[in-house]
Amino acid sequence: MSDASSPTISPRSLLRHPVHLLSLGLGSGCMRKAPGTWGTVAAVPLYGLIVWLPSPAYLLLLVLTFVVGIWLCGRTAEALGVHDHPAIVWDEFVGLWIALALQPTAWEWILLAFLLFRFFDILKPWPISWLDRRVSGGLGIMIDDVLAGLLALAAMVLVQLLLPGVLPPLW
Repeated sequence: MSDASSPTISPRSLLRHPVHLLSLGLGSGCMRKAPGTWGTVAAVPLYGLIVWLPSPAYLLLLVLTFVVGIWLCGRTAEALGVHDHPAIVWDEFVGLWIALALQPTAWEWILLAFLLFRFFDILKPWPISWLDRRVSGGLGIMIDDVLAGLLALAAMVLVQLLLPGVLPPLW
């Protein structure tokens, strides 16, 4: 596959196909500037639809969206001819939903999850950077955002434990 600077096909041309529509974040990944951030923004309203699920169902949905995402993102990467094209943002959807797992629905927590997730996704601290360089295919596209989501979730729990009362209660 080529690199992201020389795609062989336009991501927008794939939006009519359901697999690519999902992996391109319902089109949010096709934004020219900061597609990952726009993909994360697009994940917020969808979170509003799934947050009402009972906790076991929400966690099962996370596992399913991760597993399906490996396939979705791999297919779109193949179609675009680029391993992890910036327009592929399904991984941002799943990463943010992980960061928001079992969290209250107050807007402050959603904003904190968004900011922490983007921070870890962009910075890619170890082990995210290590996996990002070594894992290929759909799993490679998904895994760094899953870890960024888990780090964001852990940071949110730390905020609650170390700074109680700063935001609405976590529990």
